[in-house]
Amino acid sequence: MSDWAIDVKGLTKIYDGKTVVDSVDLSVKKGRICGFLGPNGSGKTTTIRMLCGLLSADSGTGTCLGLDLNKDAVKIKRKVGYMTQKFGLYEDLSIRQNLDFVARLFEISNRKEAVHEALINLGLESRQNQLAGSLSGGWKQRLSLAACLIHDPELLLLDEPTAGVDPKARRDFWDQIHLLAAKGITVLVSTHYMDEAERCHELIYIAYGKILTRGTEQEIIKSSGLQVRSIQGESLVEVSNHLKNCKGILSVAAFGNSIHVSAQDNSILNEAIESINDNSQLIIKPVEANLEDIFISLIATAKDNYGPG
Repeated sequence: MSDWAIDVKGLTKIYDGKTVVDSVDLSVKKGRICGFLGPNGSGKTTTIRMLCGLLSADSGTGTCLGLDLNKDAVKIKRKVGYMTQKFGLYEDLSIRQNLDFVARLFEISNRKEAVHEALINLGLESRQNQLAGSLSGGWKQRLSLAACLIHDPELLLLDEPTAGVDPKARRDFWDQIHLLAAKGITVLVSTHYMDEAERCHELIYIAYGKILTRGTEQEIIKSSGLQVRSIQGESLVEVSNHLKNCKGILSVAAFGNSIHVSAQDNSILNEAIESINDNSQLIIKPVEANLEDIFISLIATAKDNYGPG
């Protein structure tokens, strides 16, 4: 048996003449949590839908859970749990009724026991008769995850599952994800949150349909070669606007009471810093690049696939 839960090469999808997923190679080992990061429109959702058999690829080959991506879409669907960006269950049904409905779709033989176990595992038992439409974002998230897990999938594909939920619900959700990974379930999760990215075993960053970088957090930081300066003091808006117009600067971003300025070349960065160094009120120091620095800088150099031509 292969160690890979996902192992695909050259995955491509074209809409209206635009390549929204462009020759993507994606490999995730079993039992790993892989963060799938990228801006809106980068191809994350399309990729996830191809992996779970909801969309057919225009080109590309490989396997998902050992099944051929192009030939075994129906079989893949039965072994994968897919959580969409938007709440996809029936709001006029109760929590229990929704879970029972999903269990029927998957033709689970011990349906009553499976629903009961899902209610217990996700802490939903006390609310089982509450209508899904009356739930808060955090509770809808729990219900969606319970529905994903009711057929005992080997792979979870989670598309921005924590968007719009409060910090405690997000933390509880990630604790649950790590428990599932410890049991051998593989997770591919798209997110915009850097603190969530740091909780993944490995990361893949995609923009405009192409993968820009991949690896563990430390591998990505080390391989980026990005040079960063932190600047604190007064008039940071003016300083920020000036630096954004300096040649070779990849990103200027606010971080609390400071701004981070990054460039690939240290001499270029120093030159830009020197152009504002006559301001004695500024505190300027080198800092290690973090994931957000790197990802903002990557976007600055990525080619927009919806641009002219």
